[in-house]
Amino acid sequence: MWHTGYGIEINLSLPDLGHPDRPDLLQEIIIGVSERDPRLLECLAHHEQRACLSESGGKSPWMFIRRGRVGGRRPLVASHLPITHKATPAESAQHRATKERIVETAGRYGLDAEAEVPVANRRSVSDAVVTGPGGLRIGWEIQYHHLSPSSVHRRSVNAVEHGITPLWVAKDRTASLIDRAPWARVDDMPWKEIADGKEMVIRGGYRHLEVWKCLPSSERHCLLSEGAGHCGAIHADWFIPALCLPEKKPVRIEDLVLQSATGESVPVYVPSRGNGRAGRHMWVSAADRALWEEIVDERTPLPAVPAEEADDVITFAEQEVDRTCRAGEDSWFVSDARPLRDLDQPTGGFTLPRLPAKRSSDPMWVTPVERAAASAALGCPPWELGLCAGCTQIMRRYGRNAAMYCTACRAGLNGR
Repeated sequence: MWHTGYGIEINLSLPDLGHPDRPDLLQEIIIGVSERDPRLLECLAHHEQRACLSESGGKSPWMFIRRGRVGGRRPLVASHLPITHKATPAESAQHRATKERIVETAGRYGLDAEAEVPVANRRSVSDAVVTGPGGLRIGWEIQYHHLSPSSVHRRSVNAVEHGITPLWVAKDRTASLIDRAPWARVDDMPWKEIADGKEMVIRGGYRHLEVWKCLPSSERHCLLSEGAGHCGAIHADWFIPALCLPEKKPVRIEDLVLQSATGESVPVYVPSRGNGRAGRHMWVSAADRALWEEIVDERTPLPAVPAEEADDVITFAEQEVDRTCRAGEDSWFVSDARPLRDLDQPTGGFTLPRLPAKRSSDPMWVTPVERAAASAALGCPPWELGLCAGCTQIMRRYGRNAAMYCTACRAGLNGR
């Protein structure tokens, strides 16, 4: 294609685009069309006054750059305007209806909410910002069309730097924002149903923490054994509501509007533990996050500038410039489908050490980690654990020998 500003020919298959004297050229031309002159990049055939198939078809000879996906490679691809990644009218209506529903929901709960809020440095605009009674600001980003991973990271970091917790909303299980920032996925439904108040369940992005003892009687699989074995350790992992034992009630978008602003639901980041991914962002209850942070002894970061990800690494074939306009030729360049990112799978979890790493100086005080371990060993949720501190100390030393517990705790245990 042709750069009308510099009057140069650009070869997207070369790392330097054919211009080693212009090291910033790629960054200049890869930005969105809304941020530059839409006539900056021209079809080479049109520039050379040859047949431009796009123009002859009633469309534009002007171009933009997208990242393709072919067999694991990410080449740069020149495409003709109109911009194919811009929201369609149907997507725009969905986007607007979702934004209005979030703002109206916040108002019903007595929360301050405002639409189209520019972040302090005006590098981005949040679709809606909901402010809780404690001053917590949640920046809702409704993203119903594709956005690059680098854009998700950049906009999330920009929000965090200005005191806003980002909350991205997707409708597509292949969306690049999934796991890369605090997110929620809803059903793809017509805008009219969104506006009319049809139930919008959070299908992905909200999870619950479960802690269990790895025994043959456990309904959960061992996190350490590839087979059907049981290691006897205590595991912790995150599950979507439908896969919890017992199944949890689904979270609706109205629930998340209220709970995120009040701090009842909070973002958590779960690092990868051996599966090759950087980690996952998700929304969870504040109680679950507090317990998780005690278990793994890690605090939860909000999005920060990451190392370069595979989805952002551009590959170059280093070929001669193709001077023929191939607009509309499906066989010329067909990108692989984007992979599913929201798979509903557990995160990989965490296995507690045989003895909790953190012990209290007060022998009668039970830490949240010890409480989680005790609840898993005794087969009851942490909030139902009826052991007194003294019996918990006995459990630590002697295990599940109920005869050694006090009368009150023994009666409670025998009743479970």
